[in-house]
Amino acid sequence: MKKFLYLVTLILLVTSCKETANKEIAQVEEEQAYFDWSAANVYFLLTDRFNNGDRSNDSLIKRNEKTGKLRGFNGGDFAGIIQKIDDGYFTDLGVDAIWLTPIWEQIHGGVDEGTGYSYAFHGYWAKDWTAVEPSYGTLEEFKTLVKKAHDKDIRILLDVVINHTGPVTKQDPLWPEEWVRTGPSCTYQDQETAVTCTLTNNLPDLRTDSTQEVELPAILIEKWKKEGRYDQEIKELDQFFTTTGLKKTPTNYLIKWVTDYARETGVDGFRIDTVKHVEESVWATFNEQARLAYNGWKKNHPEETIHDDEFFILGELYGYEVSGGRVYPFSDVEVDYFDAGYDALINFGFKNHAVANYKELFKRYDGFRRKLLKENPNSEAYFMNYISSHDDGQPFDVSRVKTIESATKLLLTPGMTQIYYGDEIARPLIIEGTHGDATLRSQMEWTHNNPEVLKHWQLLGKYRSNHVAVGAGEHFSLEHDGNGTLAARFYDKNNHRDIVLIGAGLDNGKLEIDVKKVFPKATRLRNAYTAKKLPVVNGKVTVMVENGVVLLEQW
Repeated sequence: MKKFLYLVTLILLVTSCKETANKEIAQVEEEQAYFDWSAANVYFLLTDRFNNGDRSNDSLIKRNEKTGKLRGFNGGDFAGIIQKIDDGYFTDLGVDAIWLTPIWEQIHGGVDEGTGYSYAFHGYWAKDWTAVEPSYGTLEEFKTLVKKAHDKDIRILLDVVINHTGPVTKQDPLWPEEWVRTGPSCTYQDQETAVTCTLTNNLPDLRTDSTQEVELPAILIEKWKKEGRYDQEIKELDQFFTTTGLKKTPTNYLIKWVTDYARETGVDGFRIDTVKHVEESVWATFNEQARLAYNGWKKNHPEETIHDDEFFILGELYGYEVSGGRVYPFSDVEVDYFDAGYDALINFGFKNHAVANYKELFKRYDGFRRKLLKENPNSEAYFMNYISSHDDGQPFDVSRVKTIESATKLLLTPGMTQIYYGDEIARPLIIEGTHGDATLRSQMEWTHNNPEVLKHWQLLGKYRSNHVAVGAGEHFSLEHDGNGTLAARFYDKNNHRDIVLIGAGLDNGKLEIDVKKVFPKATRLRNAYTAKKLPVVNGKVTVMVENGVVLLEQW
């Protein structure tokens, strides 16, 4: 009988422990499910350089000319990204959204830009916006990618460029004059000389300023007929222009073709390239149509919809710094692109500001956030920070000698974050034999010697993803003797409350922290960096600092 009672007691004890553990897991999962774009952790990758999951599509288009180093197609594709989604790679990094370079069909030929013969592996030289680049996969594969990401609570941002076509080559004729201009070159003296111009030689500029209705380019008509989809494309165009009432200008054709990807695939937003090279009135129409297209997808796919967010518009406005507030200052006019429908802009200033110490950096960026909110209380104060990117030749840590510091500063600073593929493993940004931006676009290294660096990025990324307060909370510096900083972040919006206490740049070893002002009722906390649960004694906890970091959370 005693044995029986002991067994029952043991079962009840085990059951109770399991229930407690399940409640704790459920609590964390609830935190993970809450999302706010203003705190998003975005992973930016070049599809061709990330992972080759299907070698059968590597040579569907013959691009056999010898190229400069890192200027040809390397085989990365949708299948490779899907593999890493399935493997949990992005989830382990705490990634909330994946930003992919443009996926539509690229020019078939190549050009020599003085830096070696180049093909359009990067995705920014469009040939046909209505077709997917065969080297990446198919539209159906991309839809699968989006769904796989959504199943992991990861959003997808699709890169968009509408201000130019690809270069002219033997395989890729020049579009008609009423569609594109081939000069003058942009001189950036004022807004007009940044818009009504070409970015570089042999990069035809779409006439985004044109109000003239135009016929389709013969090269597209011929292509669509050869592919057996001319009638369908014309039917969809007629329906679009009838429904929207828009004129058949070059810009409005592009708007239809690009917003189709929101309408047909369910991507959660666009990252828009070269914002300042297009009139803000065009962006207002484009962004409105993008949101309408996405709402149409949600209406037609209720079972696949994972959130009620509006379609998200992120802009690349070269030279924009959050320190300037909402506006971008041309020499003759200040333009507020947020008024044209943008939700966020990439912040080009972070890499320079990140040289500051942690306390100064965090306080400064909380000040930027507060300033944006003050300028427009309805704004979410969106800006996205980065330490490296595909075309920034002066990243924060070009030699990759400050990899731990890079992660800590990027992932714990207020605002959205952009991880550029390979930041998390210290992928080299200096590649011998390359010229220009090719050095920034090397192949992702899946066998590397930086597991501790990757672990650091993962721990900070997961903490950030679990706690919206890290990126979007009110920031308060705490008293601290010694190196580094301690700070609390408080988030209370949309019936969601989150509180964290972070430490960065601290001396490694044991540290006693007074937590009464941050967690007044807590009896225990958890350091997410070491996964240690800590008792709160007289309002204080003793933590073990590793890599200068403490990530306290309620538990």
